[in-house]
Amino acid sequence: MKGIGTDEDTILMLLTSRSNDQRQQIKAAYKKAHGKDLVSALKSELGGLFEDLIVALMTPANTYDATQLHKALKGAGTDDDVLIEIMASRTAEEMKEIAKVYKKEFSGKLEKDITGDTSGHYQKLLLMLLRGEREELVDEDKIEKDAKDLYAAGEGKVGTDEETFVNILGKRSIDHLREVFDAYKKLSGNDIEDSVLGETTGNLENLLLAVVKCVKSVPAFFAEALHGSMSRAGTDDKTLMRIMVSRSEVDMLDIRACFKEKFGVSVYATIKEDTAGDYGKALLYLCGGKD
Repeated sequence: MKGIGTDEDTILMLLTSRSNDQRQQIKAAYKKAHGKDLVSALKSELGGLFEDLIVALMTPANTYDATQLHKALKGAGTDDDVLIEIMASRTAEEMKEIAKVYKKEFSGKLEKDITGDTSGHYQKLLLMLLRGEREELVDEDKIEKDAKDLYAAGEGKVGTDEETFVNILGKRSIDHLREVFDAYKKLSGNDIEDSVLGETTGNLENLLLAVVKCVKSVPAFFAEALHGSMSRAGTDDKTLMRIMVSRSEVDMLDIRACFKEKFGVSVYATIKEDTAGDYGKALLYLCGGKD
C-alpha cells in the first residue's frame, strides 16, 4: 500500500486466499511491523463495496456475526432479515460465542436487545435459539405425537396455535425434527413449509420457515438466500456479502452444490454476471470454483 496507488490485486489475492485465522495473524504481524492497524490502513486506501468486503474478511467470524446482529437491532428500525438469517442458521455453540462477543464489543446483552426490539411468539423463538434450548437426542416416542400436534395446531384447526409451532421447532433436536417432518408429510400430505406458510404471517412466519429450512439443510437455506440476493432487479449486496463472508470457510462447497442443483447454474457464474470490479473478483475468489 506504500507509494502511489494501491495494488488491489495483491490485497485481493492475499486476503481472500487465506483463512480467517490466518488473516488475524497477518493483522497482528502488520501491527508489529508497522505500528499501525491494518484494517484502518486498508480503509484509507480502498472504497465502496470492495472496502466493505475486505473489512468484513478481516473481522473474526463471531465478531462479524455479533456486529451484523448489533447493526440489525440498533440501526433505524430492526433488520429482521439479518436477525432471522443468523439466529436460524447458527449452532447453539456458535450463538453462545456470538452472545459473549456481543457483550464485550457493544457492552450490552444480545438477549436484552432482542427483547427490546421484538415481541410475541417471534421474540420467544428468537430467545430459544439464542439460549440454545434444543434437546440433543431423537425421542422416538414423541415423533408421531409432535407431527400430530403440529397438524392440530395448524392445518387441523381454525386459527393457529403458534405456541405449539414455536415449542416444537425451537426445542426438539435437529435429527428429531427431520423425522417429525417426514411423519407430518405422511399424516397431512403436505410439507411442513406449506403449513407454516398457510398458518402464520410476518416475522414469525419468516423465522419458522428459516428454522424449518435450516433443519432440513443449512447449505440449501443459504443457496436459496444467495439466489434471492442476485435474482431481483439490482443486487442485494449486503446479503450477498454477508453470506459469502460468513460461509466461505463453513459450507461453501455444499452451498455451491445445492445452488447448482436447484437453479441449474453455478454460484460462480451468477456472481460473475451480477458484480463487477475488485469487489466481484474478491467474491469469486471466496466462491472458490466455477462448478
